Amino acid sequence: MLLPDPKTVRRLLTRYATLRIAQAERHSPVAARELEDITYTLCVMTGTAGIREAVTRADSLLAQEWTAADGRTTAPGPDGENGRCLTV
Repeated sequence: MLLPDPKTVRRLLTRYATLRIAQAERHSPVAARELEDITYTLCVMTGTAGIREAVTRADSLLAQEWTAADGRTTAPGPDGENGRCLTV
């Protein structure tokens, strides 16, 4: 599976949350349609069938991206090292 661009995922998650809040405060047909579109897009980008799973997978992808950018890994690399520096 191809991994989606983290910036795009982050933008979609932010917009999704904003629209959910707006809809909870006051229903708008225009916002409801945009929320449907973003929900569909998140599901497609994450390869999931439902929004709960899509948000969970998107969060996981962003956490992996953050960890990789920070130079930390949770799994050993091909040489058996885990990317952590042992010097103090």
